[in-house]
Amino acid sequence: MLKKISQIAFAIMMVLTLVSCKNTKQKLQEYVVTYNKTIAPSFRADNVTLTTARGYINDNKIELRFETDLEQNEVNKSASVISFPKLIKVMINKDEIPRQLIEEGVKFDVYFLADDNTVLDKETLTGESLKDFLK
Repeated sequence: MLKKISQIAFAIMMVLTLVSCKNTKQKLQEYVVTYNKTIAPSFRADNVTLTTARGYINDNKIELRFETDLEQNEVNKSASVISFPKLIKVMINKDEIPRQLIEEGVKFDVYFLADDNTVLDKETLTGESLKDFLK
């Protein structure tokens, strides 16, 4: 009798474990919703006026956009190439950009945009490039 109860309890635990597991696409969707609802509204960084996330489930990709009040010029572009990767590293360390998703194959295209929405800097986070950001 005790053996039968143990088997049933084990089977129920396995079903619950399998049901609670999320696949990468579900995690991608959940991250985008969470980012836009909780991280973006409270996000603060120099010159950043707005940040948003967009998910592309079929491409296994997330696009993060950081709109700034900076003009598009060579000085700002050069400064962005230095400061933007530092901002990304801080976000990875705070888990605002989750390593787990990157390690599961989700690619992050991260844009730092001028006040006219032209690109000051673009970084792509993949499993391979993640190592460079964490140096």
